[in-house]
Amino acid sequence: MPEEGGWPVVAPSPIPFHPGDPAPVALSEAGIDGIVDAFEVAARRALAAGFKVIEIHAAHVYLLHRFLSPHSNQRDDKYGGSPANRMRIVLRVTERVRAAMPAGLPLCVHICATDWVAGGWDVEESGELSRRLKELGVDLVDVSTGGNLPTARITVAAR
Repeated sequence: MPEEGGWPVVAPSPIPFHPGDPAPVALSEAGIDGIVDAFEVAARRALAAGFKVIEIHAAHVYLLHRFLSPHSNQRDDKYGGSPANRMRIVLRVTERVRAAMPAGLPLCVHICATDWVAGGWDVEESGELSRRLKELGVDLVDVSTGGNLPTARITVAAR
């Protein structure tokens, strides 16, 4: 089992980031429930410590983004396949964190706009996720890009 800092490396599917890397452990549905619980606990701790804003990080090869991308999420259960299913964990985390927060404090979610790879997470899916997050009470969607696939070629242009 691959480990990082003594903890198993988990993902939606056992797909290594680079060919030749150890494969992460695919989360079970019970493991996903534990991740959702952990986000709520972390938000409650941050609030108890006096934080006045919470941001959920769902970008740049972090676990939640790996669920969003069809390249890193090849599950065939309710957390894989369709965009709606791949968004499920991010939406569940968001619901739980928002419910733990007092009214009036801002909640942000950081996402990647695109994987920059054909057939990957894309701008249209990011728009749909952003609409769904707004419905759940998210105040700001922080959008950056890339990082989920080592083969991505990000176009850089001056404006």
